[in-house]
Amino acid sequence: MSRGLLRSTAVVGGMTLLSRILGLVRDIVIARVFGAGSGADAFFVAFKIPNFLRRLFAEGSFSQAFVPVLAGYRARNTAEETRELAAAAAGVLGGLLLVITVLGILAAPLLVLVFAPGFLADAAKYELTVQMVRLTFPYILFISLTALAGGILHSFGRFAVPAFTPALLNLCLIGATLWLAPHLQEPVTALAWGVLVAGVAQLLFQLPFLRRLRMRPRPRWRRDHPGVRRILGLMLPGIFGSSVVQINLLIDTLVASFLVTGSVSWLYYSDRLMEFPLGVFGIALATVLLPRLSGQHAAEAADEYARTLDWALRLVIVIGTPAAAGLFMLAGPLLAVMFQYGEFGPRDVDMAALSLRAYALGLLGFILVKVLAPAFFARQDAATPVRIGVVAMLANIVMNVAFVVPMVVWEIPAPHAGLALATTLAAFLNAGLLFARLYRRGWYRPAPGWRRLFLQVGVAAAAMTLVLALIGGDSAAWAGPDWQARVLRLALCVSAGAGMYFLVLRALGLCWRHVARPPGAA
Repeated sequence: MSRGLLRSTAVVGGMTLLSRILGLVRDIVIARVFGAGSGADAFFVAFKIPNFLRRLFAEGSFSQAFVPVLAGYRARNTAEETRELAAAAAGVLGGLLLVITVLGILAAPLLVLVFAPGFLADAAKYELTVQMVRLTFPYILFISLTALAGGILHSFGRFAVPAFTPALLNLCLIGATLWLAPHLQEPVTALAWGVLVAGVAQLLFQLPFLRRLRMRPRPRWRRDHPGVRRILGLMLPGIFGSSVVQINLLIDTLVASFLVTGSVSWLYYSDRLMEFPLGVFGIALATVLLPRLSGQHAAEAADEYARTLDWALRLVIVIGTPAAAGLFMLAGPLLAVMFQYGEFGPRDVDMAALSLRAYALGLLGFILVKVLAPAFFARQDAATPVRIGVVAMLANIVMNVAFVVPMVVWEIPAPHAGLALATTLAAFLNAGLLFARLYRRGWYRPAPGWRRLFLQVGVAAAAMTLVLALIGGDSAAWAGPDWQARVLRLALCVSAGAGMYFLVLRALGLCWRHVARPPGAA
């Protein structure tokens, strides 16, 4: 069991790693060309609105609802009935999102007012954001249909293609920045055109792979289909439950729009670096877990379900802990190496480093939410994550006010970092409540060995942190003109830290096979 899961996680993680590397290249190019000024702030808000809806509908509630229902159909119904479900889901999802897309384009001024009200103080910035929202909003339609295609592929154990697909967005944005922007009167709008083209490209890329499985859906409007009704019933509450982290990040952007120019961009770049390990590992693991847990629940294999979840949580602790510590200790160097070129200066690095450190403290919380929420969705229980998610979201709003308002009133520098810290604490609250509910209902019981694991990981992470503190230095030491030397130095720091972590783990008796195999597995 665990070998298949680990192999699938490695495949998804590897493809996601490629996509995230291209994403870093994309962000480096955008930072160098557009910096952290008004144009960049406008695009990041314009892109965040449809991207937020993508994670809410496509990767969030729809995927969490569609995959378990499709897995149940595959287990209990014929292949033709499974294809009919996919066709009906594609028709209903596509039809609803087409209406939403048209409404979003027409309501772009209102959307900017809602999501970035602080931009009203700068008329040019506000109008530019509205213009780009109208270009980027159709992305939600294409990428949601792409998510449907990816959900079908996941249900058939095909993980590599959906994991690679996001790389096309990065390639389109890189191309738009380098080749289209110089030819436009407002160069930054090239990024919005790149998003639109990427949405179409990602959908078209997956269709041939569905055809090989004889699962390419022919969309049909059938809201009365029992499978579609079940998906919609799970989607509506799941909109909050599966995407609370994204809602919290969007609230950060809303509040940041009232802060000094650059705050939105600083949060964006720090979030991008935090999303790197979250995507490569956390989302990859969650992607593989959902169909596996759904199948085990459908087969009434409660013991296997619990062992799978226990294995995933151990993997989160072993891999997520050093990733969080490394992000915190190397926040300044990472940002300097990746982005301190052209228009992105030393002050931008220092400001973004503060929010990155705050996000790094919550990396384990973010990953745990990604792993624990599918445990409920696999059982077709969307209500519980919703209730917990709403609690976490409200707590985040309260903490945003509690942290940021005093910093602004007392003129404490970098209030945007307070937004990141509030999001971090809300993620841990979300994860803690999800875990407690799983435990209370008896769906999960920790297998033996957790205390020893915490001790081993804690000592190894402390040793790694000490090494990075000795060799890392501050961000100013990384600002030399020779970017190759900076990259080499960063690679050596990462290698030294990771090497120390795994050497100490091995010395304490924890080797990889202990993590890769769940307790009691043969």
